[in-house]
Amino acid sequence: MDSEIAKLNQKISQDALFLQDLRREMAKVVVGQEDLINGLLVGLIAGGHVLVEGVPGLAKTLTIRTLAQIISASFQRIQFTPDLLPADIIGTLIFNPRESTFSVRKGPIFANIILADEINRAPAKVQSALLEAMQERQVTISDSTFKLPELFMVLATQNPIEQEGTYPLPEAQVDRFMLKLNVTYPVKAEEARVLELMARQTTPQAEKIISVEQLLTARLTADQIYVDDKIKNYVLDLVIATREPEKQGLAKIKPWILYGASPRATIFMIQAAKAYAFINGRGYVTPEDIKAVGLDVMRHRVLLTYEAEAENIGSEDILKNIFEAVEVP
Repeated sequence: MDSEIAKLNQKISQDALFLQDLRREMAKVVVGQEDLINGLLVGLIAGGHVLVEGVPGLAKTLTIRTLAQIISASFQRIQFTPDLLPADIIGTLIFNPRESTFSVRKGPIFANIILADEINRAPAKVQSALLEAMQERQVTISDSTFKLPELFMVLATQNPIEQEGTYPLPEAQVDRFMLKLNVTYPVKAEEARVLELMARQTTPQAEKIISVEQLLTARLTADQIYVDDKIKNYVLDLVIATREPEKQGLAKIKPWILYGASPRATIFMIQAAKAYAFINGRGYVTPEDIKAVGLDVMRHRVLLTYEAEAENIGSEDILKNIFEAVEVP
């Protein structure tokens, strides 16, 4: 086993070289936001969709757009609005009067990287158009089904403070996001650097230096990363503790939890931890990897009761209690 991990470590060191170039190009445009960039990279390597939440002006859209600029892949930005229609996303049938036939006009969803900007500004019928694409990686238009590209990733942003003109995302859709990243304000030194870079007519641009093939190779390598049975049991204990906290001596938080994390959280936790280990050049997953991705994987999967909201208790508070209580292998 040790020799296999050593070989895998060597392969990872080669297949992950592009991450250094990617970070260098990102730094030309984006200042700070290390947690956001790391989360996007985990989603990229693990093949999962990412929901990014933060107040306006924190470079959410800029960071995602810059990441897409660096990768030689197709990119589409969809601005979600209340009058958006499902056909605006997935496409529709177009009638040709000359030939009296219908042809399929594919929508922007048929791209490698999708930026769903302010995703919570569109109603439920539009969100439902994304469900099939995000889970099955395919789109149905009329009676035809079309496969999406092998590299397909939805990166969505939403604003947590404006409620007027927004629609809460359906729980079924939220659960399809592997990660939910919270973006916070930069520190003073970072904001000074932002001022220096952006307060001018010409802003810096990133170059396309990463190929789709490099990303797909990285995904295959990350998938081979070793996960010990003790780590798997640790993940199971964490997820089950969101449903039955009393079994971990956390009876006090049970009244605050309406629904715990689904089995999809267990799968995504392992996949995200493998990607995190890959980014850090390791061929095996450690408990620290699980802790590093745990909040991002589960913060949007723990639904709270009215009692929790009344006491101003958030899902992160509950998850921190669980991570402290569950025994680390």
